[in-house]
Amino acid sequence: MLKKIRRALALLCFVGVTLLFLDVTGALHHWLGWLAKVQLLPAVLAMNFVVIAVLVLLTFIFGRIYCSVICPLGVMQDLVSWIHGRRKKNRFTYSKEVKWLRYPMLALLIVAVALGVGSLVALLDPYGTYGFIATNLLQPIYAWCNNGLAAIAEHYDSYMFYSTDVWMKGVLSLSLSAGLLLVIAVLAWRGGRTYCNTLCPVGTLLSLVSRFSLLKVRIDEDRCIKCGMCTRNCKSSCIDYKNGTVDYSRCVTCGNCIEKCHKDAIYYGRPRKQAVAGTDNDGNKSVDEGKRAFLIGTGVALATTAMAQAKKKVDGGLATIEEKQMPKRKNPITPPGSLNARNMQRHCTACQLCVASCPNHVLQPGTGNLLTLMQPVMSYERGYCRPECNRCSQVCPTGAIRPITLEDKSSTQIGHAVWTHFLCIPTREKNEDGTPVACGNCARHCPTGAITMIQLDENDDASPMVPVVNEAKCIGCGACEHVCPARPVSAIHVEGHEDHRTI
Repeated sequence: MLKKIRRALALLCFVGVTLLFLDVTGALHHWLGWLAKVQLLPAVLAMNFVVIAVLVLLTFIFGRIYCSVICPLGVMQDLVSWIHGRRKKNRFTYSKEVKWLRYPMLALLIVAVALGVGSLVALLDPYGTYGFIATNLLQPIYAWCNNGLAAIAEHYDSYMFYSTDVWMKGVLSLSLSAGLLLVIAVLAWRGGRTYCNTLCPVGTLLSLVSRFSLLKVRIDEDRCIKCGMCTRNCKSSCIDYKNGTVDYSRCVTCGNCIEKCHKDAIYYGRPRKQAVAGTDNDGNKSVDEGKRAFLIGTGVALATTAMAQAKKKVDGGLATIEEKQMPKRKNPITPPGSLNARNMQRHCTACQLCVASCPNHVLQPGTGNLLTLMQPVMSYERGYCRPECNRCSQVCPTGAIRPITLEDKSSTQIGHAVWTHFLCIPTREKNEDGTPVACGNCARHCPTGAITMIQLDENDDASPMVPVVNEAKCIGCGACEHVCPARPVSAIHVEGHEDHRTI
């Protein structure tokens, strides 16, 4: 019963978190957004002390159920291990705790958080790692399937599904996510919870509490016949059946050992004091294990509840449109609500939830700076940051992008537009009659009216009309950069502010 309850809750959490990264509509965040906020490291970075206290209390009472129920990377490892277990049974052995690697990894995470080395935090956080894998590898597949269903529905005059852009995030992002998936999958295939109990600093942090948990997997020496079935089915390799001990710092309370023991020698709960099998020292009947399993399952449930293919771009005449390139910016652009790049660097775990949720494809995994590798950056090749959207601030679980209202967003300057003379079409292209080509896209699409078109030479009526930016009104949304027809680099681009300003 314990194992079935744990599996059901783990599957619900895993599917829910995965759907957060795959959702193309943004509607699921209203129902499942809390699943991102109850992850341990995001809660620490967001200083969400209520969630932290609940998770620590859960661990103190029930052991490391966070790793086997709430953490999506942990559940993913269980799925890989379960698939291998269908072919090769009883394959695990006992191994000692690898202290020389576990605790330095925890220390490395603490140092990375303190110094704001975002790339290390991203690699070490299990939730962020899973989000990076899901966004870069699973989301495109999900979008292709969605577009296939949309095409079928359209054929039958139904609009149950609608097509969406399939965005491959780049070679480096795909390579990193595929590499992480391969390493974690191989470790899970070969050793079950090797990653959790050797490399994962969150698991190590929780192990400091789980050693003293009230409810534990225990071995009744009077009933144990030393068959070794518990050890051979422990994916955490933490049961030494020869000595009758369990390493509680690595046990994730999966229930495999209890299920495989046919002598009722392994149980989950408080120490069993029995003079005669089935009774306690006072002659009373022992507590029914099914009830205990139901109790723990109920506790976990209550706690967790509290907390078609890429299309080629063409214009109306079917001429191929050259893709834009990201301009070189002196200062990076960070989303409204992030305050500045330093706050993003210190708090972001690169889980990619904001990237997956951005309807305008403005946010993308960063690849240019080792300190912020995989953390999201803003760029306007595929869209611009619309004033009526604040979805990234709603879904961020770490406080890297703080909640911001639409009114506040419209008055927040994340950067300002900069015009480059020699790239602008009116200054470099002419019509057949020799007059400058007229444009003005940037001025027409600026939502704040910060761009005005004036003559380049006020004394020459034939001089081209070029944009002038009023930095006091510009909020850095990137509409001008996005709609600029200059290729491959826009003639007008946004430079980020070191600290966001309010106008």
